[in-house]
Amino acid sequence: MNYEEACQKLAAIDQLHVLKFYDELTAEQRADLLSQIENTDFSALENCHKGGTKRGEFAPLGALELPEIEEKKEYFTQIGVKAIQEGKVGAVLLAGGMGTRLGSDGPKGVYDIGLTHPVYIFERLIENMMDVVRQTGTYFHLFVMTSDKNDAVTRAFLKEKDYFGYPEKYVHFFLQKMAPASDYDGHVYLEEKYKISTSPNGNGGWFTSMQEAGLTAYAHEQGIEWLNIFAVDNVLQHIADPVFVGATLDSGVSVGAKVVHKNAPREGVGVMCLEDGRPSIVEYYELTDEMVEAKNEKGEPAYNFGVILNYIFNIHALETLFKGKMPCHVVEKKIPHIDENGVHIEPESPNGYKYEELVLDMIHQLDTCLPFEVEREREFAPIKNRTGVDSVESARALCEKNGIVL
Repeated sequence: MNYEEACQKLAAIDQLHVLKFYDELTAEQRADLLSQIENTDFSALENCHKGGTKRGEFAPLGALELPEIEEKKEYFTQIGVKAIQEGKVGAVLLAGGMGTRLGSDGPKGVYDIGLTHPVYIFERLIENMMDVVRQTGTYFHLFVMTSDKNDAVTRAFLKEKDYFGYPEKYVHFFLQKMAPASDYDGHVYLEEKYKISTSPNGNGGWFTSMQEAGLTAYAHEQGIEWLNIFAVDNVLQHIADPVFVGATLDSGVSVGAKVVHKNAPREGVGVMCLEDGRPSIVEYYELTDEMVEAKNEKGEPAYNFGVILNYIFNIHALETLFKGKMPCHVVEKKIPHIDENGVHIEPESPNGYKYEELVLDMIHQLDTCLPFEVEREREFAPIKNRTGVDSVESARALCEKNGIVL
């Protein structure tokens, strides 16, 4: 794309200010900016004044609970082990985030939670995968989604650590798509004079990002039918868990979702539910007082199963039922940027919007979902903060409780 073509594209969407500092840039910076303009999808900005996706009518959705899972554990395990041994299961690690809130300037996955020796978050996750490898005698493909902010460091770190013993040929990387960040009028911010301010397009962007990288086609070539999606920050979660895989396949659904009993009515986790009669997730901040107080037939809270961002999706179901663009969620955020004079601004309060696609919409696009309960003390140790709730401290305590030497 040349300068004139960039002007035409930006003028058509009222974003010509992106070129304000063009004359001040070096040849290399100009090339970088023109390339970004060419490759940026500005369509998300159309949601600025629409308010993003509107939610439907919520209703409770139960789960396959621990007693029934335990009763059928051997049966589910046999089904899951067979599917893994036949190469039908792969895993997708959502690892685009940085460890900023942990006091680190590196990718969250390289953060060291060890006490007596180094124990990296990536290492813990791969050790959990190796449990399944030992159980099934089979390696399964791992697709790692990075972002433009951490891709090079993530790749170099895992290669340096020899993928913590996982065969390199089973590890594949792809970049998460980025979305522009804007002010309240829908005008994109500039991060630098030659760089549009962008952010990862949400946890629901993994599938389209994976498609664009050619990895869904590769998955088909390998005979993979199911993808276990999991977040980087939960160091206790079981990945490609044969019991979970087997229960999902046995139920005939399009997606399985690991859930835990909430530890408080307003715990900060999304909750499995029905939305307009279809499976979905209601965010904790969307729960009304009426929903919090509602009871099921057992007299327990009706909205009581929180998701831990560990799902298994049927690839074919996604490709056939999940068509067109993902719904867009408009999220108010603090967005660092440069002002009209090129001065860097670090806002103290929200100053604009980021545009995200969320997994909950992927689930809602599908007809059927199996919420699958797991023991939170055995599978839920998220690391979102340095101290306090869902922190390095709490995760360390849970790891040690599960016999993991740190």
